Amino acid sequence: MNRIVPAHPTAIARAASVVRAGGLVAFPTETVYGLGANALDPEAVRRIFAAKERPDWDPLIVHVSGLEMARRLTTQELPVELTARFWPGPLTLVARKAACVPEEVTARRATVALRMPRHPVAQALLAAAQLPVAAPSANRFGRPSPTRAEHVAADLGDRVDLILDAGPTELGIESTVLDLTQSPPVILRPGGVTREELGGLRVAGGVADEVAAKGLAGPGMSLKHYAPRAAVEVFEDEPALQARAEQLRGHRIGILRPTAGNLYAELRRLDAEGADVILCVLPAGNGIGLAVRDRLQRAAGVHSS
Repeated sequence: MNRIVPAHPTAIARAASVVRAGGLVAFPTETVYGLGANALDPEAVRRIFAAKERPDWDPLIVHVSGLEMARRLTTQELPVELTARFWPGPLTLVARKAACVPEEVTARRATVALRMPRHPVAQALLAAAQLPVAAPSANRFGRPSPTRAEHVAADLGDRVDLILDAGPTELGIESTVLDLTQSPPVILRPGGVTREELGGLRVAGGVADEVAAKGLAGPGMSLKHYAPRAAVEVFEDEPALQARAEQLRGHRIGILRPTAGNLYAELRRLDAEGADVILCVLPAGNGIGLAVRDRLQRAAGVHSS
């Protein structure tokens, strides 16, 4: 059975029915493709973890259709400075969870991660399903995130009931995760909303710089993550990369020149071409480059800096 279908209105309506019935649907967002299930159905959420082979200590992001839905899932006020500016969009807000949110979604934490996506297919699916959709990236755990429907099919195959295909995603990098339970709010994961954009807002207390992945406080925070099968080595400058390439002469080497838009697709391409080692110069740690840098360091299994 071909589970990839163009994201036309009839397919979106079918996908909403699958979600309401407890099934799994992969769908595009402006960041990457997500693997969605009814966030209020514990059994459906467990299917996400099984399909991805994701450990149950890693919480999921819950996608919502609007502020009214988001407010039902948290006991905490969501700052209007953030929601008015960045929702819909690539910003995930971590807040205290309401009792209706299953512990399967939150990895037994007292918080829930909420996002309102801006991709029209994601918005249409949420509107048709009329319920919150838990949706991590639609890939095997730890692998590069999927930015095309075929990436989802390659990783998950028949583990997903339906894949809505709307072509390559716009940003190609995950959302920024901002923890509202700390004062001031803390960036747990850099992403599609930059540190500079958040720093320019008048959120109470300001916004603190991101923290290192010590406590796995949010989604996508494990040290070794977003990784291809090939080893990834990262460098601060081109001469260091070239010196390492000389040392690896005789091996199949892939050279990665990353942008947010091509990062995961290029990691997958170099993997498919049989690279033993992928070498990459890290981008500067500002703007969207901070998110790309973070993902590359996690793919390499090294600490952020």
